[in-house]
Amino acid sequence: MEPNGWHRSTVGELCELINGNGFKPADWAEEGLPIIRIQNLNGSADFNYFAGIPNPRWVVMPGDILFAWAGTKGISFGAKLWLGPKGVLNQHIFRVVAKTVVDTGWLYEALRTVTERVENQAHGFKATLLHVQKVDITEQLLLVPTLSEQKRIASILSIWDQAISVAGKLLANSLQHKKILEAGLLSGRKTILGFGPWTKKRIGDFIEESRLAGSTGDIAKKLTVRLYGQGVIAKSEKRQGSESTKYYKRLAGQFIYSKLDFLNGAFGIVPCSLDGYESTLDLPAFNFKKNVDAQWFLKFVSRESFYNSQLGLANGGRKARRVNPKDLLDVKVDAPSYEEQQEISRILVAADREVEILRRQLDFLKQEKKALMQQLLTGKRCVKFHEPEVA
Repeated sequence: MEPNGWHRSTVGELCELINGNGFKPADWAEEGLPIIRIQNLNGSADFNYFAGIPNPRWVVMPGDILFAWAGTKGISFGAKLWLGPKGVLNQHIFRVVAKTVVDTGWLYEALRTVTERVENQAHGFKATLLHVQKVDITEQLLLVPTLSEQKRIASILSIWDQAISVAGKLLANSLQHKKILEAGLLSGRKTILGFGPWTKKRIGDFIEESRLAGSTGDIAKKLTVRLYGQGVIAKSEKRQGSESTKYYKRLAGQFIYSKLDFLNGAFGIVPCSLDGYESTLDLPAFNFKKNVDAQWFLKFVSRESFYNSQLGLANGGRKARRVNPKDLLDVKVDAPSYEEQQEISRILVAADREVEILRRQLDFLKQEKKALMQQLLTGKRCVKFHEPEVA
């Protein structure tokens, strides 16, 4: 049952969805109106331009609502509020024009719920790439409140959007600060007062390979490594190997990498929860030697500039072949003292912690707003409105 004063309406009854134009390279110019494409909905300011006389139906103004009917789930697909310059609309994007008097802010939020609904119902030709028909959008039902209620709902949700925007900017700044710190401290370009110069060492001065015999044949506790230094994970399903397949136990705290994905940055440290899990020698494991800070070492080798510089370790190039432990251990690097490793690790771990806190805060705000939207846009929670007191 609808709340008092509300009514049900399909998107098609409420809005007209006007498709963009299929601009071809021959239509592009050096100046004119920017052509708004999917990539521009993702934040790109790289435009092609149209210098001709546009059909008024293609023209997009700042503040217009757009709906990308082909795009990546959770990124470019669905409702977008265009805040960029006046432009002309490319194909695969609808311009949303209300057929009746509605609050733009409310309509945008309502279409965001439609976006999620369509994403859940659609089946793209790739897992996250969606391509829907207009009817998949226009037949979606909406609960439409009174205009005054729409305005109040939009006002409340805009406050949450502002908070989310601030949290997003804080996270972006923290990520940039962390990136600058890592680039300086892990390369030696940024020095810490009180420590001596870096010295030339072998990777083998920090770690040594471990080969603790494990199972043969079937194994139910297998390790794998996430790419780009994101850590070690486990696959606990039973895996069948031949009797000649040898597995080796991996212990908590060991450094581990993928021979095949070394040049993509596949490194990690085995966490306590995966102590005793096993892998073949495709995922070699190493014990740390004395006076080595494990977190510093992981960050040091996980830098793209480090593993990119080791292309010669893999016979056949980046995509082709393995990086063997012996070759890795012989790599020479400039490295700080143990005491400076600890200080670098402390600084970067603190930066990681700050990023994680800000990311959680942003996720929390998004989830809270989503929950509030479900309440406000369905009438389950009414907005209390107090008339101003008359003196």
